Amino acid sequence: MLTSPDGDRPIRREWVHWAPTAVQIGGDDLPFVDIGGGNLLRMLQVFPCDNIWITDNVSQAGFESPMQIHTGSVWGNTFSESWMDLESEFMNWAGSFRFEPASSVHTLQILENDTRVRWHIHGSNLNLDAEGGIASIVFAKARLDTNWQLCEEQGHGRPPVMVL
Repeated sequence: MLTSPDGDRPIRREWVHWAPTAVQIGGDDLPFVDIGGGNLLRMLQVFPCDNIWITDNVSQAGFESPMQIHTGSVWGNTFSESWMDLESEFMNWAGSFRFEPASSVHTLQILENDTRVRWHIHGSNLNLDAEGGIASIVFAKARLDTNWQLCEEQGHGRPPVMVL
């Protein structure tokens, strides 16, 4: 018998209807969109109120992000090929897992074609110009809106991105 955390009360089957349910979206239900140069983006989940976003990216050799500062923590899981930051010696290969703390600064550079990374981003990306000023800000809701616009323009309609 399952009991409450204190072990004093049994958990009754009728309580199950109050429990949250899992949500699943099939991989084929969420398209990749071309963001230029053969680089692809797929939105998986967005929490607009918490400014959290999860994406899959497939990038081509030579792609380079603007130098950016993260306002929250970021986790990156590399599934194929490799990439690095211009400001460090860290190499990220297939199977590597990366943590970037809030306020970290870097410029992502893709080293091989079809480098696939899943990003779990808390907060915004502050993209910097050559003088170190803020050139643009990317945040969860803006990324979601851009993704939906690109999906519609590229004939995918409006996919069922998990928006919570």
